[in-house]
Amino acid sequence: MRHRPVAEILLKTGRLVTALVALGLASGLAGQEPLHRVGAIDLPRVDGRIDHLAYDSVGRRLFVAALGNNTVEVLDVENGTHLKSLPGFREPQGIAVAPEVRVVGVANGEGDGIQLLDGGDYHVTKSVPLGDDSDNVRYDAEAHVFYVGYGGGALASVDPTEGKVLSTVTLAGHPESFQVERSGSRMFVNVPDADQIAVVDRSSMKVMAVWPLTKAHANFPMALDEENHRLFIGCRRPAMVLLYDTMTARVTGSFSIVGDTDDLFYDAARKRVYVSGGDGYLDVFQDQGSGSFTRLAHIQTAAGARTSLFVPERSRLYLAVPHRGSQKAEVRVYDVGP
Repeated sequence: MRHRPVAEILLKTGRLVTALVALGLASGLAGQEPLHRVGAIDLPRVDGRIDHLAYDSVGRRLFVAALGNNTVEVLDVENGTHLKSLPGFREPQGIAVAPEVRVVGVANGEGDGIQLLDGGDYHVTKSVPLGDDSDNVRYDAEAHVFYVGYGGGALASVDPTEGKVLSTVTLAGHPESFQVERSGSRMFVNVPDADQIAVVDRSSMKVMAVWPLTKAHANFPMALDEENHRLFIGCRRPAMVLLYDTMTARVTGSFSIVGDTDDLFYDAARKRVYVSGGDGYLDVFQDQGSGSFTRLAHIQTAAGARTSLFVPERSRLYLAVPHRGSQKAEVRVYDVGP
């Protein structure tokens, strides 16, 4: 038997140890999934397209706008169960909760504008006519009002208890997703028909500025990172996110995403972006700084599953999956990790 020099043995042993350590690290990293599916909540007898979702932090319930079913589905997220199906809506699209007054605002695509529900027994307390295609709804906790996008191009502020329209602003086209600034008076509004983002002053309900889109079009979802003055605009043509500086109105970055997106969220604690798309995937991106984002995951979901909701306080992302073929309607629940 040939006796190898000690140096040679140590060299080869070192390489083996290095390889084993690398393999162990790779396995460990592979196990740290940025989104881990932990369950699903059935939506019994729900057919058709599902639109937006809202979370009630007081009752720990999830409200789901089942647009094609003309219902609002109420889920218990604590126990992972379906509580109730609420009928009587006409293409419910947007939905939001005013927790301190226990009111749920539901915007209808046809006819009735926004309906206000009692958060206890879910009966309709007020109907606020706004016109057709009432869509996205946001609740401003500071001003205690709902903001509703509707019609051919308008936003309205609505009192959640009195059911009165307080003010309106005219836009260049139908508004899609919009975000409300907490430390200032601005709202940022996607107006895809006009290829623009409208910046609205909530105090005067007037358009302060218009930021044109030139690199991409069909800007539907939006997320706001207010601390770092960044606005994430989800576009469908092509499928990408545009990153705007909210102080300068300049595009500071972009990255490709899943197709047919309708919701995206910025996770400030983990510095991540979550994007859901009707092409049947969930995308997760890591913020690398300086406008650079790396895709961490491209998770297969289901065709048409393009709406979702990220709830930071629960470290959960909820994905609405419509009934198509053998795929039943459900809300899938993902843990976003520590």
